Amino acid sequence: MGSPLVLLDVDGVLNPFKRPRATSAGGYRRHRCSPEGITYRLWLNAGHGPLLLDLVEAAGAELAWASYWCAHANEWIAPRVGLPELPYVPIPQFPGRDQAGTLGAWKARHVALWTEGRPFVWFEDEPDATDRIAAEPGIGEHLLVAIDPDVGLTEDHLDLAREWLLALDR
Repeated sequence: MGSPLVLLDVDGVLNPFKRPRATSAGGYRRHRCSPEGITYRLWLNAGHGPLLLDLVEAAGAELAWASYWCAHANEWIAPRVGLPELPYVPIPQFPGRDQAGTLGAWKARHVALWTEGRPFVWFEDEPDATDRIAAEPGIGEHLLVAIDPDVGLTEDHLDLAREWLLALDR
């Protein structure tokens, strides 16, 4: 079966869509990232990396990117949030609704193939991802932690994932 996975999205999860308020910013800083020459402005929190690494160590899990950032996450996101280089789900750009259905279905299909039946936690903000991932054939035990994209990842999300991972029957 292999060790469980902790899958991590970037936009809406590590990079909240709304500017964190000064009273709750807790380590968020503005960054400019330019993968493939396109500049993005992101809010990233250097405290997220150590919290995620603690989670996977406590649970005997592996951490991986499940984001359209793919390999770019290792260059532009990981060093800014305190993570090492991680494996990633190869998610090609969404071809359009006429060809592939919804964005959540497209991403879920690639995540399901990549996890190969292993149990996983997925930190994701796509509203239909829970239903989409559950509908994929051969999907392993999983917990989709729905993230409010305006707020991003919180310690409550990490606690929920930790509880689920530690309860897995291995």
